[in-house]
Amino acid sequence: MQDKEEERSLVNVENKLTKDGFTEDFTVVDGRLQTFRTDTQKSYGPEEVTIVDFYRFEGESNPDDMSILYAIVCNDGVKGTISTAFGTYAESDTDEFLKKVEDLGKNLDKNHK
Repeated sequence: MQDKEEERSLVNVENKLTKDGFTEDFTVVDGRLQTFRTDTQKSYGPEEVTIVDFYRFEGESNPDDMSILYAIVCNDGVKGTISTAFGTYAESDTDEFLKKVEDLGKNLDKNHK
């Protein structure tokens, strides 16, 4: 039996999430989650988003080189993903935002389908 971590590549997970409607790419700017698209750019506070799932990936050559991909649904129905490094290389703005979402209890609502 294959290890669950091994069968999941970042590309495979992103493709599955895209098929499930998670089409936006998010970033954190000035403490708010923001869409990348400039034509329909929107931003959200921690209280306006729910983390519905996350996937952890380890680097092939260095187990300390980890990243996490979060699947997020916003209160207006926009669905997308954001990734962040884990541990030493973590982006503090992104981590702070996601921690606020978790502190609000708005994480891991796995009924996103």
